[in-house]
Amino acid sequence: MCTGRVDLSFVLRAFSKGADGVFIGGCHLNECNYITHGNYHTFAMVQIAKKILARIGLNPERLTMRFMSGAEANIFTESVNEFVKTIKELGPLGRAEGIDEAALRFRLDSATQLVPYIRLVERERLRLPPMSEEEYHKFFDSDELNRLFKETIADKLAISQIIALLREKPLSTAEIAHALGLTPSEVSKYLNSSSRQKLVRYDEGEKRYAVA
Repeated sequence: MCTGRVDLSFVLRAFSKGADGVFIGGCHLNECNYITHGNYHTFAMVQIAKKILARIGLNPERLTMRFMSGAEANIFTESVNEFVKTIKELGPLGRAEGIDEAALRFRLDSATQLVPYIRLVERERLRLPPMSEEEYHKFFDSDELNRLFKETIADKLAISQIIALLREKPLSTAEIAHALGLTPSEVSKYLNSSSRQKLVRYDEGEKRYAVA
């Protein structure tokens, strides 16, 4: 299967099903068998997925992509063994990061629900022409990309998570921050923005925020 078929939802589903790590093996860049540059698209997806994992409190090293040809079984074996060693050192998903099972499931589900929106953002704002692996890493590690990611994906994810939590029951800023692994100041910023959009309201009686 072409790595271009590997969707972000597949990666998140694997973690939701309990996988401690996800390894993706693809053809060498600029050596696409189908002339679709699917490996470039997936490489970009992996960089975005790593940032999402970090945003929800998971170690981004739990996801990796390596490039090799069908004749390079030795590289495949070495890469897999190295990745397995890394995952064993990291420990079980969630528990190693100090996230309980319910919170982990909530955070992964929230990210999964946002996948259609993330696909649109990637296509419209983050898609790059074929270039070297080094240039891809340089772009996805740049301040420009981090700003775009925060404005388009991170903020959207945080607000959608807050709304989902408040649908269950009213919560204080501190309670929301604890549930999402964010700072109270970050949560306050998102609540203020959501209040202006009339998505949430402050309940004076409960001294907590609730859905509008």
